[in-house]
Amino acid sequence: MESKKTLGLALILQLLQLFLVSGSLHRSQFPDSFLFGTATSAYQIEGAWLEGNKSLTIWDVFSHLPGKITDGSNGDVADDHYHRYLEDVKMMHSLGINAYRFSISWSRILPRGRFGGINTEGVEFYNNIINALLSKGIQPVVTICHFDLPQELQDRYGAWLSSEIQEDFGYFAEVCFKEFGDRVKYWITINEPNLILKFGYVTGGYPPARCSQPFGNCTSGDSTREPYIAAHNCILSHAIAVDIYKSNYQMKQGGVIGLVLNSRWYEPLRNISDDYIAAQRALAFDLGWFLDPVILGDYPTEMREILGSKLPTFTSEDRKKLRHKIDFIGINHYTTHYVQDCIFSHCELDKYNGNALVFASGEMNGQLIGPRV
Repeated sequence: MESKKTLGLALILQLLQLFLVSGSLHRSQFPDSFLFGTATSAYQIEGAWLEGNKSLTIWDVFSHLPGKITDGSNGDVADDHYHRYLEDVKMMHSLGINAYRFSISWSRILPRGRFGGINTEGVEFYNNIINALLSKGIQPVVTICHFDLPQELQDRYGAWLSSEIQEDFGYFAEVCFKEFGDRVKYWITINEPNLILKFGYVTGGYPPARCSQPFGNCTSGDSTREPYIAAHNCILSHAIAVDIYKSNYQMKQGGVIGLVLNSRWYEPLRNISDDYIAAQRALAFDLGWFLDPVILGDYPTEMREILGSKLPTFTSEDRKKLRHKIDFIGINHYTTHYVQDCIFSHCELDKYNGNALVFASGEMNGQLIGPRV
C-alpha cells in the first residue's frame, strides 16, 4: 500500500505532466478534495498592534527601531485585517478558493506567554475568523508560529536561545488546540524556522538581529554558534507541540499536523565533484537541518562534520519528544542557486548559507539561473 507521502508525490507528478501536455490547468482536472488556497501571516496583515489587549511582538519592536526597515514602514496597520477580516473572507470566497492559511499571533493569545493569562479578546478574534471561513466553505489552515513571538519572552530569557521556550511553545500550542481544534483540521507548528534562524541569528536582518562577521554587522551574537542553539530549541518546541496534539487531541478532533520549511534548491556552479558535494552540503544546511531531526532523529552528517561541538546533540529525553512523526511536510520554494565549494577553492562565503562553507549565486557567467519573477 502506498504511503500518503508517495500518493501526494504521485499526484504532483501527474499534475505537472498534465500541465506540460495541455499547457493549462483547470479546476475540473483536480480531485474534489484538492485544496486551492491563499496564505498570510499575522504580523503582515492584521495591524491593530496595540488593540485587543495584544502585547508587543518582536516585530513590533524591531520595525520601530531606526534603520531596521529600509523604507521605514511597519505593521502597525498593515492590511487592517483585524477590522476588515469579513471583507477579506468575502473576497477569498469570490476567488473560489477552499482553503486559507493564516497564522495566530502569539502575543494576541498569550500577551505574556505562560507568565500571564489567556487573552479572551484574542481568542474571540480568531474564533470569528474561523467561523467566517467555514461559513463560506473555506478550510482554515492554521500556522501556530509565523516569525513573531511576544517581546516579553525575548526580554525575559532570550526566546529561541533558551530551552525555556520549549515550555512556552507547548503551552501556546495547547491553548490553540483547545480553543480552535474542534474546527481547525490543518495545523502547522512553525513556518520556515530555517529562515527565522538564518535571518535572525546568522545575517541579523530579522529580529532579534544577532549576528557576527563576516555574515552580518550586529551589536551582539555569534553567527557560527547561536543559530544552532536556537534551531535545537525550535525543533524540540515543534516536537512538543506535535506530541501534545497527537497524544491528546488528534483522535477526537480529527486533524493533521505538520511543519513548513523554506527550501532553496542548489545546483553545482562548476562541473566538478567539489561543487556537486557542496550543493548537497548546502541543502543539508538548509532543509536537512530541520527535516533530518524531525524525520530521522538527528542532524545531517554534513553538518556534524563541519560544525562539530557547535551543533547540539539530542539527549535520550529529546528523542522521546521527537518520537511522533508529522503528517505532512510543507515546502515554500522561491529560488534555486548555483553553489561553489569554499573548502578546496578560495571563495567568499555566502552570507545566507556560509556555515556550509559554500558560495551561492543566482547566475553563472552573467546569465540568471532562471527567469526573474
